[in-house]
Amino acid sequence: MSYIILAILFLLSGFFMKYSDDLFDVNHDVLLASVYGILCGLVSAFATVSDAGSAYVFMAILIGNLIAFKVDGIHHIITLIVFIIICLICGIPDLSLVILLTCILAALSDEVGHETISKISDNVFLNLFFEYRFVMKIIIFLLGVFGAFDISVFIYFIFFEVAYEIAAIVFENLN
Repeated sequence: MSYIILAILFLLSGFFMKYSDDLFDVNHDVLLASVYGILCGLVSAFATVSDAGSAYVFMAILIGNLIAFKVDGIHHIITLIVFIIICLICGIPDLSLVILLTCILAALSDEVGHETISKISDNVFLNLFFEYRFVMKIIIFLLGVFGAFDISVFIYFIFFEVAYEIAAIVFENLN
């Protein structure tokens, strides 16, 4: 798959993921949150089945969130079902279990840290580090540098994160 298409899939996924969550968590709009969740599941799954590096990222986010009990709404369940169906139909690339587990632990650390650090520490650096989920960014960067997958995956992941933050701003401005 081309670099441009993967970049677009990451951008869309980040935007749809955050917008879906805000619609559900803030507006309690299950229908619209589910629509955006379906879109997120579609674009995330297409990136996953098309590229091993993308598969590590999106599967780690999915599994890390499941382990952290962050799949907490019907919109998440619908997104998960769409993602799994596409991955089962199309198949995922061959992955290293060690690299996948490393990415899952990074995603899990980000989720747990995001929810707990500000409650137990006033350290500005730690709070910002986990507010913006830097564990996964660092791990994806290091895995790219050391050749586990193409370094472009790190750039795509940054696009995902930027789109995630833009979705929060757009949502806030529309409400």
